[in-house]
Amino acid sequence: MDINKDYYIKRRARLKKDVGTGLLLFLGNGEVGMNYADNTYRFRQDSSFLYFFGLDYTGLAAVIDIDADSEIVFGNELTIDDIVWTGTQPTLREKALAVGVSKTLPMSELASYIQSALRKGQPVHFLPPYRGDHRVWLWELLQIEPAAQTEKASVEFIKAVVSQRNHKDEAEIRFIEESVDLSTEMHLAAYRTVRPGIHESQVAAVVEEVACRHGNALAFPTIATVQGQVLHNHGFIHDLNDGDIFLLDAGAETRMHYAGDLSSSMPVSECFTDRQAEVYNIHLRSFYAAVNKLQVGVPFREAHIAAATEIARGMKDLGLMKGDPAEAAECGAYALFFPCGLGHMVGLDVHDMENLGEQYVGYAEAQVKSTQFGFKSLRLARPLEPGFVFTIEPGVYFIPELIDKWQAEHQFDDFICYDKLASWRNFTGLRNELNYVMTPTGARLLGTIKKPMTIEEVYATKNPS
Repeated sequence: MDINKDYYIKRRARLKKDVGTGLLLFLGNGEVGMNYADNTYRFRQDSSFLYFFGLDYTGLAAVIDIDADSEIVFGNELTIDDIVWTGTQPTLREKALAVGVSKTLPMSELASYIQSALRKGQPVHFLPPYRGDHRVWLWELLQIEPAAQTEKASVEFIKAVVSQRNHKDEAEIRFIEESVDLSTEMHLAAYRTVRPGIHESQVAAVVEEVACRHGNALAFPTIATVQGQVLHNHGFIHDLNDGDIFLLDAGAETRMHYAGDLSSSMPVSECFTDRQAEVYNIHLRSFYAAVNKLQVGVPFREAHIAAATEIARGMKDLGLMKGDPAEAAECGAYALFFPCGLGHMVGLDVHDMENLGEQYVGYAEAQVKSTQFGFKSLRLARPLEPGFVFTIEPGVYFIPELIDKWQAEHQFDDFICYDKLASWRNFTGLRNELNYVMTPTGARLLGTIKKPMTIEEVYATKNPS
């Protein structure tokens, strides 16, 4: 199913109304060379460009001139050299008409159009750039040095984009659910593959093959590792041995470019050790403590605190923490074992709109993002609203370098039993992650295929009879 052009027309109409005046500049993504110009990375269009213009082609830009009530797509027609190498495409006009835009201009006229608007005193709104070529492009168009561009990006434009993209409609939720189901199939392939004697890269290959076989891409680089205490471990360099925990964080991006994002933790052997099972169940209790907090109007930060409290309680039961678990969560002592945030928005980006700024996407107007270790990694804290799609992903990690640092600095001595941690240094880490959509009556788990969560489900999937 595609998105009808009327969707794009309505989205742009609301954007014009929300911003009010000026010119809105959209820079589409271009091809980027890996090691020379013609050997490129997989093309991925800018997500805001996709959301408002829906054109999945390289070499485009667009403007919405609010004051003139005009929308223009800028680009160049293919030359015969382009066609020889890449095949034919619709004309620029055909591309634009497909998404409800009737005016097109050559890319060479973009700069003069922008300069004309500036001479008239029109504000030119642009979003924070995240690519080097966009920084150069903005420098050429607006004479703003790259180092200053993020600071000078239009807050009005950012907020207007976020207010739409944060709330997924029924079509978007179907696209995301399709991505979640494919992501679940990727994880199920890992459960069936993980065993002693193979290599991380072998599991990653099996997982990524599922997405490729369905004609889809990865939503983000796969994490497939027995070193789960490294939160974003993209290097597949280890063998899998008896007694290891294998952690997979992988997701698919389907044809409409919506993402799924799941994590799984499983024993390399047939079963967890007793110690691993204890920690896995602590983590699972923290997961569902967070889920139980998901209600419209409840700040997501409360779900994070609920998970952190349960982790602190579990660590206290193991003799690794002391004191009141709720106090340990509120003051940040929990972050020795859970140094990341509970979750984040999901949509056209796996961390949706992260380039626009977490303060705008994940925080309400009056909320201030913490700079404290642990809390500073909480990407989502705002009160939940219908249409929000987000992840729940608590984890329990034993990071030797972090333990040593906090112990040397006597951080949270009233809560952490450092003398008991020596025998836990090599535990590594584990997490699970699922995707939810907020509805008026509560949170709904996305996906029609079940991903194993309980230890019993993990064993049944890993070791089918």
